[in-house]
Amino acid sequence: MPQDTPTNRWKTLDQDLNRLSRLEAASMYASRPLVGVGASLVFVTLAALAAAIFTGGEPQSLAVIVAAAFGAYMALNIGANDVANNMGPAVRAKALSMLGAIAIAAIFESAGALLAGGDVVATISKGIIDPAGFTDVRMFIRAMMAALLSAAIWVNIATWVGAPVSTTHSVVGGVMGAGIAAAGLATVDWGTMGAIAASWVISPLLGGVIAAAVLAFIKWRIIYVEDKIAAARTWVPVLIGLMTAAFAAYLALKGLKRIIKIDMTDALLIGAVAGIALGALSAPLIRRQSEGLENRNRSLKVLFRIPLVVSAALLSFAHGANDVANAVGPLAAVVYAQQSAGVAGEVSIPLWVMIIGALGISFGLVFFGPKLIGMVGSQITKLNPMRAYCVAISAAITVIAASWLGLPVSSTHIAVGGVFGVGFFREWHAARRARKFQAGQPPAIRLPGQERARRKLVRRSHFLTIIAAWVITVPAAALLSAGCFALLHGLGF
Repeated sequence: MPQDTPTNRWKTLDQDLNRLSRLEAASMYASRPLVGVGASLVFVTLAALAAAIFTGGEPQSLAVIVAAAFGAYMALNIGANDVANNMGPAVRAKALSMLGAIAIAAIFESAGALLAGGDVVATISKGIIDPAGFTDVRMFIRAMMAALLSAAIWVNIATWVGAPVSTTHSVVGGVMGAGIAAAGLATVDWGTMGAIAASWVISPLLGGVIAAAVLAFIKWRIIYVEDKIAAARTWVPVLIGLMTAAFAAYLALKGLKRIIKIDMTDALLIGAVAGIALGALSAPLIRRQSEGLENRNRSLKVLFRIPLVVSAALLSFAHGANDVANAVGPLAAVVYAQQSAGVAGEVSIPLWVMIIGALGISFGLVFFGPKLIGMVGSQITKLNPMRAYCVAISAAITVIAASWLGLPVSSTHIAVGGVFGVGFFREWHAARRARKFQAGQPPAIRLPGQERARRKLVRRSHFLTIIAAWVITVPAAALLSAGCFALLHGLGF
């Protein structure tokens, strides 16, 4: 039995303090999610109070107050789920820290929503249901509230299971389900629904193909050449110019509608001028940045970090401008219907409603975003700055192509499709190189087919989970919305 000496007593005290320190750390880790939940409840309450203040707090404004709470809840979920698509690749590529990504996304999402978003929004979700089918304004208000609540619940569930889903499609499903419950099947525009269903396939495929094509170009023009640094000095400014052109056109089409009306031709012209200008300006910067770098792949990653950070910030700005309507569009419809006692397909969004949407997206990202940032950035396939750059540029190019073709697309599907495209291209390319290598080896040391098949670079479990979540988003949100509509109707809203 050890003697009770001062040395032994100090050792025992140190052990006890270490246990207490670990217990405190574990308690803080376990309580961290509760901080986000509590702060979210405070934000939802403040949104409802803001609605009460701006509507005068009259008894007939109760529906607007409740809808404001639902809109704040939806905005929080958009921040938790949707924004990860923009920041996940940059974080995983180590171009940004998690804290830096959250700060940049929160600033640019809010700026995009407040400066360039919500000019005039088709609150009936791009023509999904016909407002003329609602003869009773109260039924329309219930439908919009049910759409908001059901979409928020579905996105919340998807975030909880770790599946990045389309908030746009969630709102579409919510509006469709509530519209059917309120006014029957005839109120739904099934042609528009068919186009949205087609976008489930077109968006990720187009994003994946473009991302894979850009990665193939980088490999064969920069990585697999003898002098990698010289090749990078030639082609990285070109890629920066292409990225600038894509984002300038993207922002002109999607993010600046509130300031000026721009058609596709003008947007492409703006993009071309901006791309040529910034590509030329970046050439001397890339040359200085590449001085002294070793002729290795690791050196190339340094040259792609700044373009990747800028692209992530621009994607966040455009996302805030474009997708804030998913949170506040139905809320704006409720406000308009309550104030005018009428129904309209398009309404202007009040500033206080826009602020709820912008702040909600930022808070949702801060409190709950890291989970999906980790999923998109690291758990689907391994990303570095070059691969993450391919995902970012494919998102901008795909949106421009879809706008030109008149296709309704999801930014979530495009970005995640780009990650899948990069991963599956890496698998194909690795298998191709392995076959060439194995062909020159003696049969005794060749890898068996099962061993080669086991070396997958895209996690199939995450792939199947995400695809399943995409497929069921609209019907799941529609069923939830019909149930929410019945509940609101029973409560007398």
